[in-house]
Amino acid sequence: MPSSRAPARPLVVSTDERLLDDLLRLLAAAGAEPELTTGGPALRRAWRQAPLVLVGADVLGDAVVRALPRRPGVVVVAARELPAAEWAGAVTIGAERVAVLPDDESWLLARSTASVRAPVERGRLLVVGGACGGAGASTVATAVALAAAPGVTLVDADPWGAGLDLLLGAERADGLRWPELAGLRGRVDGEALLAALPAVEGVTVVAASRSLPQQVPDEALTAVVDAARSTGSAVVVDLPRSGAGETHLGDADLAVLVVPARLRAATAARLLVESPGAPWTGAQLVVRQVLGGLTRDEVADVVGRPVLTELAHDRSAVPRGERGEPPLVSARSPLGVVARRVLAALPTPGSGR
Repeated sequence: MPSSRAPARPLVVSTDERLLDDLLRLLAAAGAEPELTTGGPALRRAWRQAPLVLVGADVLGDAVVRALPRRPGVVVVAARELPAAEWAGAVTIGAERVAVLPDDESWLLARSTASVRAPVERGRLLVVGGACGGAGASTVATAVALAAAPGVTLVDADPWGAGLDLLLGAERADGLRWPELAGLRGRVDGEALLAALPAVEGVTVVAASRSLPQQVPDEALTAVVDAARSTGSAVVVDLPRSGAGETHLGDADLAVLVVPARLRAATAARLLVESPGAPWTGAQLVVRQVLGGLTRDEVADVVGRPVLTELAHDRSAVPRGERGEPPLVSARSPLGVVARRVLAALPTPGSGR
């Protein structure tokens, strides 16, 4: 049942009319209707409940304000740089920042917008890799993304894989690709990033370039994955065997290693999971069936990791790929079956799995 309780509003504590005008205009732009108070029970209640508190520099010396308990999300707002005595007042109330208008208006607008935005559960992260070249990891990653659509981001971490947009049939779709994203660092706005990327059939894709292949910097990969997950989007990362992006394996909700059912491929997979400090240690296996190859139990025995599911031969995969059509992920298709079993193995939020 939906809650009947009204959402908490930002709190503004000030008697400076000019500053109040500026703050009301800024909060209106952020889509927020603030609560205004300077004392009494209303101040104490709003101080506890407000997602953000904007305290005017004019009230920093008030005993009532100084007596309030410390809490996160307090910003002091001033029309000029604060003298030392007022800085001390800002420290006393535990302000996270002093915003000076108009110089800090953009920051304060973003901070206000974030405070009233409904909390979004961080998207889950799945990483897919291959035990050897040609294992089919990119196809499996693409199939999982298609089965999870809409609201999923597929990230191509292999700069020499010809681009996952090609597998999706989105090579001509407008949007940014790794050459334009390689300089990203730190915190990136997720909504803005996803809006700038190519998308097809409910999958947003971060693809390599076929004309300017380059190694994907770990900092850029981290920025892109974190930005996408911050919007609630599930993220599927296709990792190359070169070791790039392995830092994400530790943060993954599920790591999947695709292993052709051959002795050499299974042995290569064992080396990946057993090498000292191996990031693939906790991976589960998708065994791709090969005519005359090993059984799933034999692959599990060689690798020393459990087999999550088997991928039967998919006769449609090659011709669809040559025609620029995405993999077939219907309920009975081989890739569709595997994709749904992989998604079912992802831990659900709060399950502890």
